[in-house]
Amino acid sequence: MDPALLREREAFKKRAMATPTVEKKSRPEATVKDVPKPKVRPPSAAPKLDASNYKTMAGSSQYRFGVLAKIVKHMRNRHLEGEDHMLTLDDILDETNQLDVGSSVKNWLQTEALQENPKIDVSLDKLRFAFKPVFKLKDGKSLIKLLKQYDLKGLGGIMLEEIQESLPHCEKVLKNYAKFILYITRPTDKKKIVFYNDKSADITVDEEFKKLWRSIPVDSMEDAKIAEYLEKQGIRSMQDHGPKKPLVPKRKKAQSKKRQFKKPRDNEHLADVLVTYEDNTITQEGAKIKQS
Repeated sequence: MDPALLREREAFKKRAMATPTVEKKSRPEATVKDVPKPKVRPPSAAPKLDASNYKTMAGSSQYRFGVLAKIVKHMRNRHLEGEDHMLTLDDILDETNQLDVGSSVKNWLQTEALQENPKIDVSLDKLRFAFKPVFKLKDGKSLIKLLKQYDLKGLGGIMLEEIQESLPHCEKVLKNYAKFILYITRPTDKKKIVFYNDKSADITVDEEFKKLWRSIPVDSMEDAKIAEYLEKQGIRSMQDHGPKKPLVPKRKKAQSKKRQFKKPRDNEHLADVLVTYEDNTITQEGAKIKQS
């Protein structure tokens, strides 16, 4: 081997050893298993309803009708205590401790709920409200007057619960006017009906007649059989004389009328000249013309 090449080789090794070098270590490729998975956050839970926020929610229909029911109940109690003057919506909310209602609920009460409620009476300006009872009763005299009118017109009695809802201090009034009132319990639903006790219609009945009347069992008999038995005995039974429906008159079919010949009304000065051609008059007139 050429000695010159050997010297160059040795010189290259010396230079290579003299220059410092930095080795880069090869990193192993990351596998799919070693890659950390991103943490999945759980869906955020719905915010809890606060009592103050719940009252101001405009979309809660249950809350709205709860406010309305509380108002109607308060207005009814006011009426039964004798307070019949009208109140504004703000006064009503103040008395019912509901000043924290939202503006949307107030608007709904003012424009819709209270005005359309059958238990609430509205002023002409639609800004004040009061309770609207079934009957306008103030005291015992107005109650007795109403019962008398029902008795005279044959309208029957009035439900006790309707009187209790309309008459202030009802229990006290009914107790004071007990001698003018009759109570009858309806067998279907056990509700009490109030009638006027007309003393002029009282009749004294002999005790023997009462015993005979009570000795005859008619509970298991129908009304038709009782009426048939009375007719056989020569006694006419009571008939229903209540208002009957008017009979609608039947429409008569339009009959085809034959046309009648009407004599001329005008030209009376030509009555001798005009000729009416009926039946055989045509042939007779034609014969006269031929003869002439």
